[in-house]
Amino acid sequence: MSTAHLLPAFARVDLAFDHGEGCWLTATNGERYLDFTSGVAVNALGHAHPKVADAIANQAHKAIHVSNLFRVPEQEKLADRLCAESFADYVFFANSGAEAMEGAIKAARKFHAVNGRSERYRVITFEGAFHGRTLATLAAGGNKKYLEGFGPVVEGFDQVPFGDLEAVKKAVGPETAAILIEPIQGEGGVRVPSNQFLKSLRALCDQHGLVLIFDEVQSGMGRSGELFAHQRTGVEPDVMALAKALGGGFPVGAFLTTKEVGKCMTAGTHGSTFGGNPLAMAAGNATLDVMLEPGFLDRVKRVGLLFKQRLAEIKDRYPNLIAEVRGEGLLLGLRCVVPNTQLVDALREEHLLSVGAGENVVRLVPPLIVSDEEVAQAMGMLDRACARLTQSEKPAKQGAAV
Repeated sequence: MSTAHLLPAFARVDLAFDHGEGCWLTATNGERYLDFTSGVAVNALGHAHPKVADAIANQAHKAIHVSNLFRVPEQEKLADRLCAESFADYVFFANSGAEAMEGAIKAARKFHAVNGRSERYRVITFEGAFHGRTLATLAAGGNKKYLEGFGPVVEGFDQVPFGDLEAVKKAVGPETAAILIEPIQGEGGVRVPSNQFLKSLRALCDQHGLVLIFDEVQSGMGRSGELFAHQRTGVEPDVMALAKALGGGFPVGAFLTTKEVGKCMTAGTHGSTFGGNPLAMAAGNATLDVMLEPGFLDRVKRVGLLFKQRLAEIKDRYPNLIAEVRGEGLLLGLRCVVPNTQLVDALREEHLLSVGAGENVVRLVPPLIVSDEEVAQAMGMLDRACARLTQSEKPAKQGAAV
């Protein structure tokens, strides 16, 4: 087997895995890796979690797909539960984060059109954001590297500097429909906006009649220590997008809305063939079962705080490599002094999997079930990787001095 017939859209590491259990993956050569990538924040309950695996297997023997032409009881159950745990009144199920974001943007625009303000269609977004790979979500993110070569950029998005409230105020105009932000920027470098900034955005939306959209595709489903990251701040959106960890590894996306916004999305305004099928809903309900167990999220907060403290110790020990520790809960990042790819590669050599992010950051996003012992093991791997990088730097620096 080879990658010869796969579209060359990914810069893949020459490493493949046979199976996983908990926070560990076993490669096809038998070597074990501690997985602090979690499939890019997807495998929140680790690998082969028995509750999720059994739910998927049992549902597969009953009905995998029926379409949204009919009622789907498992879908109704998950929607009820998500609304009970959030600000929302309505849920639409999709298959991915990008689809969830597309739906969220459509809902914001439709809200204004239904209320006689069809001129309001523009969305204010933030530099460093990542909202998906469709043409519209790429335009929302505004990353020139991802937009290059795909023709005219989809109209309707106004980017402003991250955390700059005055810039947001200046960007609001008669065509503005919504403000879109991640409560924690993942791809953008694990950047956390202040609570006050999010509160100010909520007030601005209320003042101008705008829709506030939170992209919680990466930060949602327990990753911050709350079920949804915005719940740390006391600020509620009008629309929220979810995906990644929602299905515990199975592809599930969703956008949630208030009644005021959601009632505008009437029959025929949006749709999905696969979205919310019984198999995906079985995975989503099983995942939520585990996350809502008493003490689960409290434990994520505790382990996340421990992990962040230990990372701060490493930063102090290796200031030549690490400049800053960022993030909340178990969505953490190390802003590097050296190229972040060097640290990602060095960690993989120690059998710890991590993933890069913007602003030269290395993301560490372990499964939410990670133990104190596994955090300690990861810290040992990180320490050894940093020591080896420090040693490799010395001859180069000495040579440069000469």
